[in-house]
Amino acid sequence: MGKRNYQIVFFSIVSGLVLSLSTFAQAEPTQQNSNNRKFSFALIGDMQYNAEEEAKFPNLIRDINRSDVAFTVHDGDIKSGSSRCDNELFTRRFNEYQTFVAPFILVFGDNEWTDCHRPAAGGFDPIERLQKLRELFTQGDRSLGQRTLRLTRQSNDPQFSQYRENVRWVYRNVTFVGLNIPGSNNNLGRTPEADAEYRERNTATIAWMKQSFEQAKRLNSPGILLIIQANPGFELAPTHPERTGYNDFLAALEAETIAFKKPVVLVHGDSHNFRIDKPLRGKVSQRRLENFTRVETFGTPDVHWIRAQVDPRDPNVFHFEQRIVQKNLVNQQ
Repeated sequence: MGKRNYQIVFFSIVSGLVLSLSTFAQAEPTQQNSNNRKFSFALIGDMQYNAEEEAKFPNLIRDINRSDVAFTVHDGDIKSGSSRCDNELFTRRFNEYQTFVAPFILVFGDNEWTDCHRPAAGGFDPIERLQKLRELFTQGDRSLGQRTLRLTRQSNDPQFSQYRENVRWVYRNVTFVGLNIPGSNNNLGRTPEADAEYRERNTATIAWMKQSFEQAKRLNSPGILLIIQANPGFELAPTHPERTGYNDFLAALEAETIAFKKPVVLVHGDSHNFRIDKPLRGKVSQRRLENFTRVETFGTPDVHWIRAQVDPRDPNVFHFEQRIVQKNLVNQQ
């Protein structure tokens, strides 16, 4: 090979190396910038309690599917507390949720397991129904929906291997956490068997929440959003029979929120009262924790949704707006 040919080969190698380094240098800022980009997601819950809501639910699905949401989260109660908790209904809900185009994550509610002992609900064993929900809705490490999202499950930890429904995912560096904290006082106070289930799950759930806050700190997440089904009774006395099952959770949530310092959002359903407020107070100061926000989703009889907008560059991070499904409006005449 002549001297000129060596020069050409050398120049080609160096040029390729420079091009590769340049491409790498450009790729890194692009990845960093992607974590600063805005995105939105949908929040729903407490729906399909009766024939009217069954008929309206496809309208809600179409409305969400036409939107730009990155994923949808359902905060529980996929049926009424007096309808049967049978496999046929669970399977029907599973198939409906698979029609959401974006990833779909379900957090379990009391109507689909803790309240299934009621005669009108079929007189099922609640713990057996919880196992059925896990079997159907928490398969693998992906969400439901036509597009899926990778989820981290608490069951990956051998110490908490049964709690597949406690999940976590990170989207553009924002941390999201789903926790099995249902209504009906978190399954506490009905039977000795239920109380034992509560104690074990309560330990697991609080451990998962604390681990999630720790990870959010390590990742330098601009904010964290938690989803549960129950209204934990912020305004109730700790001794109130509808609050005792949530005292440990609320105490841990207060401590973690204070330590995190950045925006913390708790999303729940249960009481069917769309609202956005700041009900969590510091135990010492008795003042509102200003970095904490509660969002309660629409619920029966209203079949609408909340669009959450996330802007990591905004100090508030999370913004919420009601999305009224026009075809589901109630005729007030």
